[in-house]
Amino acid sequence: MKTWVRTYGANPLHLLGLLATFLVFGYAALQIFQDPVWYRYLFWFAGAALVHDLVLAPLYGLLDRSVRPLLHRSSRTATGNPGDINYLRVPAFLSGLLLLTFFSSISRGGGRAFEAASGMTEDVFLGRWLLISGVFFLLSAVAYAVRGRRSTAEPTPVNGP
Repeated sequence: MKTWVRTYGANPLHLLGLLATFLVFGYAALQIFQDPVWYRYLFWFAGAALVHDLVLAPLYGLLDRSVRPLLHRSSRTATGNPGDINYLRVPAFLSGLLLLTFFSSISRGGGRAFEAASGMTEDVFLGRWLLISGVFFLLSAVAYAVRGRRSTAEPTPVNGP
């Protein structure tokens, strides 16, 4: 085993995982290239990567930097707790993930095809997404308040003899 790790540089399970990943990628590539308009997948993938890297990533950073000072000002210490920002990041991430997953339904992009396939309308998706997002932020605020209460509750000093 030591010779394997010294030669390959990692555990044999690493190689097995890598091979499994390449097999899944190869299968997906074969399925895509069987489509007569396979180049559309390539344009979509490149466009998604560019939009994320050139638009969304700087927007994440800007929002993060603009919220940090607000959290530090509301904290009892001058610098605040660096982990406090995660009480906003986690619900925002989960809400964004739901929006990304169900964007077509939230924006009512399915139209009659969705209604014909499911027998339901898309009218409820926006309200439900807003409600679930609100619950995420509410739970996060409760967790933040509980953590803040625990950190401010100091033990009572024990008087010595």
